[in-house]
Amino acid sequence: MITDDIAQIIRQPEGKQLEFKRDLSSPQPLIKSLVAFANTAGGQLFIGISDSGEIIGVDDPLSEEERLSNLIADSISPRLLPSIELLTVEGKTLLCVEVFLSSSRPHFLKAVGPNQGVMVRIGSSNRQADPQLIAELQRQAAGETFDAMPMPELSLSDLDMIAMQQQFGADNPLDEQKLLTLKLLVRHQGRMVPSKGAVLLFGKQRTLYFDDAWIQCGRFRGTEKVDIFDQTELHDSLPQTVDSIELFLKKHAFKSAEFIGMRRTDHWSIPLTILREVIVNALVHSDYSQRGSPIRVAFFDDRIEIESPGMLMPGMTVEDMKRGVSMIRNPVIARVFKELKLVEQWGSGVKRIFADAAARGLPEPRIEEIANRLRFIVPLASSVTVQSQGLRSLGQSENPERLESRPESRLESRLESRLAARVVVLLQENAKGKATLARELAHKTVSGELHKQIRRLMSAVIIEMTLPDTPNSRLQKYRLTPAGQQLVKDLK
Repeated sequence: MITDDIAQIIRQPEGKQLEFKRDLSSPQPLIKSLVAFANTAGGQLFIGISDSGEIIGVDDPLSEEERLSNLIADSISPRLLPSIELLTVEGKTLLCVEVFLSSSRPHFLKAVGPNQGVMVRIGSSNRQADPQLIAELQRQAAGETFDAMPMPELSLSDLDMIAMQQQFGADNPLDEQKLLTLKLLVRHQGRMVPSKGAVLLFGKQRTLYFDDAWIQCGRFRGTEKVDIFDQTELHDSLPQTVDSIELFLKKHAFKSAEFIGMRRTDHWSIPLTILREVIVNALVHSDYSQRGSPIRVAFFDDRIEIESPGMLMPGMTVEDMKRGVSMIRNPVIARVFKELKLVEQWGSGVKRIFADAAARGLPEPRIEEIANRLRFIVPLASSVTVQSQGLRSLGQSENPERLESRPESRLESRLESRLAARVVVLLQENAKGKATLARELAHKTVSGELHKQIRRLMSAVIIEMTLPDTPNSRLQKYRLTPAGQQLVKDLK
């Protein structure tokens, strides 16, 4: 039922579960909000409140209630049955529509159809769901998970068993029964095949099947994502990336030592224990079914942002996360992380992050839903500038001025990929085929990541085929387009 303290509710700003409308004169945005509430986390919509928050009420409320009921029945599929009540506040009548997270999701706008009419709620706005998100909503409603699905085209030989056993340790042998228990292997049509979770965790060619299952780390000068100082791409197994991300962050942080008697204690300029929890949370709860961008770790002078693909789980809000409420998106990945002691206790991670920050007197971390991604922001107690770190920031003896002057470094910032930047640099001289590019990049083979970056550069019209009419020709090469040549020229 709708809470009694209506006055307190309507003083709040619009958000994921709350929206105000003046009247029913423009019903389409209102219907979109109800669909988004039903698909995302439920919510309340009040009619009779202006954009400024003024209570203006509804004329002829009984007639408007009937009209609203008909609009909902005629406009939304599958059928949605929200609670509609008439409320009196300050002597004026409001219509309040309360929608709960629906077990029949995804709901959609009939006028647009099931492919274009599914809406979800991000903050205080409604967004159209893409095909990948619609499929995820369907799986969630059916109680299925993406990482437990079989990959029938693969076999055990497609998993890196050496890396897997190294993670679990010699005293924890991974026999077939253990792999089945962890759902790294699943039964499919009479044979054992890897699950998607297994390939995401330990696949030999993970990015061939999941383009964005890698991590992009960047250190930026200042507080804006404008001037990149250092960048790396991590393609390790997911458990290993926890340490790899931490090493990248340490590379750009300060360390000081304190001696108590003969015992030395190291203190870092960034809160590593908090950041480790945020990293694990991103790896475990990312929506790997989504396409478009990897997990991103951005180190600024005043904060570190860790951004992962995927909305919050259905019914979840940021406030729920802060209270320690947890819903597991990827149970296969989560179980392996628990076995490896990267996760201590279900649901405790985010709550512990906020408690740890408060105990240390640090600024409170922030969680933001942005489009179809989740961003965790960890403010730093004091500014950590690139300039004051000198050569140690680079992790090499390379001179900062030399790095700054390289076109490749500036291309990395523009293209958001070191590999893409290196391909563009190699194609400055003359056209090259994929095998030649792989050889000059010191790659053993033409990797899935190289295929991906070539596709990205072609989509951006930075490179083009020399034989566009026969794309699969063994003589196919790639060259810079005029736009690509101009890009390189501008960045020199």
